[in-house]
Amino acid sequence: MATESPGPGYVLLEDGSQFEGELCGAPVEATGEVVFNTSMSGYQEAVTDPSYAGQIIVFTYPHVGNYGVSSQAMESDRVHVRAVVMREAVNREDAPNAEGGWVTWLRDCGVPALTGVDTRALVRHIRDKGAMRGGVFAAAAEEAAARDRVMTEPEMSGRDLAREVSPGEPIILDPDAPGPRVVALDTGIKDSIVRNLRERGVRLELHPCSTSADAIRAREPDAVFLANGPGDPAALDYVVDTVRQLVGEVPVFGICLGHQLLCRAVGLETFKLPFGHRGANHPVKDLASGRIDITSQNHGFAVRGPHGEPRIEADEPIRWETDFGAAELAQLNLYDRTVEGLVLRDVPGATVQYHPEAGPGPHDAEYLFDRFIEMIGAAA
Repeated sequence: MATESPGPGYVLLEDGSQFEGELCGAPVEATGEVVFNTSMSGYQEAVTDPSYAGQIIVFTYPHVGNYGVSSQAMESDRVHVRAVVMREAVNREDAPNAEGGWVTWLRDCGVPALTGVDTRALVRHIRDKGAMRGGVFAAAAEEAAARDRVMTEPEMSGRDLAREVSPGEPIILDPDAPGPRVVALDTGIKDSIVRNLRERGVRLELHPCSTSADAIRAREPDAVFLANGPGDPAALDYVVDTVRQLVGEVPVFGICLGHQLLCRAVGLETFKLPFGHRGANHPVKDLASGRIDITSQNHGFAVRGPHGEPRIEADEPIRWETDFGAAELAQLNLYDRTVEGLVLRDVPGATVQYHPEAGPGPHDAEYLFDRFIEMIGAAA
């Protein structure tokens, strides 16, 4: 069942491109970085992922909202996207296991949205020109004023959004669990990651991303976990400095933004991708086993190769010489040959750029959580 529209609206990009549609969701305007997600499901998980803070998400799948919304599909306590753009929004409240309709829920959450947009044309434009700032506006909004609003939105490069999604105080989970104590620097951790760690018996603690190295040491962790999150890793020097002080003392494992932060902590460089990786079908090759996993991804930055290259052309475990010894390429994206993970060979540490917990997406790579637990045990 499609929802009734309160009237026409449009998406305006910073290069002046405009894409028309019908307003739905909350009756407010929004600006942010316009990006696209190619997942066929998991729309509620996507918009509640803190990694989307500061962004407007365009869904490439034509129907969004078919199975409604539910509390089980939340990846955090709230919606983090600025706005949602769709080809056809569906407001089905009577779907199995649904607790409400998608568009009604967006409206209740204060999130503006557009339906009836030619998302194919919009996504092709972003793919060709790159992700850029934009906004969702009512048709009555004058384009000149709308463009001024878009241009005052800060660019994603150089932006620290982790502080906006990080908890204000430490959160101690399962203090009596039988497993190792893992201290996470929470830059926007997803509930799916928390669930996977807790299912493995970890005594998990979530700490503000501004927590110092000494404060983390005081918790006597068996390992440090670096979470996903929004923004530019190059803007998080305070987190990088903390991680740098801990590398070599305890095992460190990073996912997504955490991958980038650990890489920067050992002396590697990151860069902004043209339009990022956001979807649930990215093939990633594990170089040690030759296994190819279909992975869930959501990031706009990546790690450069040993010579500063954005792409790795060979399917070989090449090495970087870092400030903490050798780092070896472990996983490679088969779409664009970007770095998807590495292993520190002289100190205990490893990273993956993608999301082994999925939420949404395939579960091919969930075994990486078991590898993390094994790494902790080997370092004990």
